[in-house]
Amino acid sequence: MTACERLAEACAGIAARAAGSGEFLRELGHEVAGVRRGPLWFLDAGRGGANRIRGRGFRRHVDDGTEGQARHFAGIVAVAARLGPRATRWLSIHVGRDAPDSADGRLTDHAVDFVRLILAGELPLEETDAWVRATICAGSSA
Repeated sequence: MTACERLAEACAGIAARAAGSGEFLRELGHEVAGVRRGPLWFLDAGRGGANRIRGRGFRRHVDDGTEGQARHFAGIVAVAARLGPRATRWLSIHVGRDAPDSADGRLTDHAVDFVRLILAGELPLEETDAWVRATICAGSSA
């Protein structure tokens, strides 16, 4: 199983037990990127989190050649759950130095879209694993 597939499986597991979208987003950041749930979350996010799911399996356009793309996606999700998608994208570009036209920049865009869709109620939690597979996992059709 690839890291991207494990990210999708984490989404399914968290969706099955989360009480709501905010809890789901924070738990995804915690389980996959090591971003704490409580008030010190920003320390973990600022350090880039932790690779709790290492490996590959991401579509070429979001694959930066490292084994940390699951962490990157979930870390951006954790930040966007707290600061909002717009501020998170700005921070990713201007503080994290993830150029919008880079693999990390495109993965950031997918992560903030994921948060936006969930918070708007357009992506039900029980469909988040399928969204991840279809949108960012290699070997899946969009």
